[in-house]
Amino acid sequence: MIKFCPLFSSSRGNSVYIGDQDGGVLIDVGRSAKQTNEMLNNMGIDISQVRAILLTHEHTDHVGGLSVFAAKHKIPVYAPNGTLLALKRKGTLSEKHIDITLPDSPIEIAGLKIENFKTSHDCADGRGYVITGTDGLTKVAVATDTGYITSEILSKITGCNLVYIESNHDIAMLRSGPYPYTLQKRILSDIGHLSNDACADTLRALVNKGTTHFVLAHLSQENNTPDLAYKTATGALCEMGALENRDYILRVAEPENNDKPLVV
Repeated sequence: MIKFCPLFSSSRGNSVYIGDQDGGVLIDVGRSAKQTNEMLNNMGIDISQVRAILLTHEHTDHVGGLSVFAAKHKIPVYAPNGTLLALKRKGTLSEKHIDITLPDSPIEIAGLKIENFKTSHDCADGRGYVITGTDGLTKVAVATDTGYITSEILSKITGCNLVYIESNHDIAMLRSGPYPYTLQKRILSDIGHLSNDACADTLRALVNKGTTHFVLAHLSQENNTPDLAYKTATGALCEMGALENRDYILRVAEPENNDKPLVV
């Protein structure tokens, strides 16, 4: 059994807590330390349960509150070397922090098995995560901030019980929206963000391999809506004969979580 709790999910800040009875990990700290503390408290998660912080990458919407939060609570920060170096150059991490280079091989934190995989994003060394519960069976994946689903990503997240996956933008909204062409081009590129359509294609492959829980994440507040992301995903799954609440459960992560944690 794993408690899965998105705290924040948008271009203005991202953070997810994953754990069980022995504690857990926080993936990213994209909002202020105060906001993160308050949201953990609202979700019934004591700060003592957070045994480590895992980082996907160094962009501000994923590390905006990291420096204060990690130093205040003396929580170790795990990330690949490229991400740690980028954060040290920016001054986000310093000698007052406990930072640990994330190896390519699995590690164990609070009884959870933590595996990482590379993502395709315009950052120093982006990563996603697969976390296996203390039962050795239940797996959840976090796959956000990637321009496309590589074969490695698909291989890693296939068979997970729950997948937290980016559904960043609707392509038509992005192309007709306020963003300048250069930014649109970056988002649509292989090192940008996953569209609703690309996300839906991935869900089809995952349902075929037994994944039953999905949370759509990192929605753009300018180039997407929860309804569009939801309808694109459920429509694609319906076309292959998969029905919501029979073959899968789907949820759209809110910018600020007002729901209960999921238990899988």
